[in-house]
Amino acid sequence: MARVQRMLDACAELLDEGGYSELSTTRIAERAGVAIGSVYQFFPDKKAITQALGLRYLDLFSVRVGERLAERHFSRWTDAIDAVVDEYIDMHRNVPGFGSLHFGDVVDIRLLDGVADNNRIIALRLRELVTSVAGVEDSEELDRAIRVAVESADATLKLAFRHVPEGDQDLIEETKLLVRSYLERHFGSN
Repeated sequence: MARVQRMLDACAELLDEGGYSELSTTRIAERAGVAIGSVYQFFPDKKAITQALGLRYLDLFSVRVGERLAERHFSRWTDAIDAVVDEYIDMHRNVPGFGSLHFGDVVDIRLLDGVADNNRIIALRLRELVTSVAGVEDSEELDRAIRVAVESADATLKLAFRHVPEGDQDLIEETKLLVRSYLERHFGSN
């Protein structure tokens, strides 16, 4: 629905301008050009709107990573890590609100799902992509390794963007190396 998309777009813009603490349903309604009642028709509060935005980002990230993986042939599946990190970086730099919200961790560690933390949800999505697109066999070991890789990448990418708005390129490259090396150690270089 176009109204909901306008509200989510307004939320993204406002997050970039003032962060979550400055966000309000009133400001979202004003920016989206809708009545405050329209906001409450779909979202009970600002957290619910940011949750919907975080889920939109997760879906967009999954689609874009899937496309990147499908368009290239990798001699080793762990080489696909660069494509995943590059997509995250591109979204951080170019998708309104993503750099401020990421996948919702700024608001709530369980924003994307009431039970699992945000990085767990991202790890599950990436595991699905790795098994479907790269043809890697699913296993508990793969699940654990991708969870560790996501947590590690999350920490180092936050560091890369902490003081450099476009991301410290050296730290971005270190993130890729860290995750690739870790996964290759567990699954070999093939």
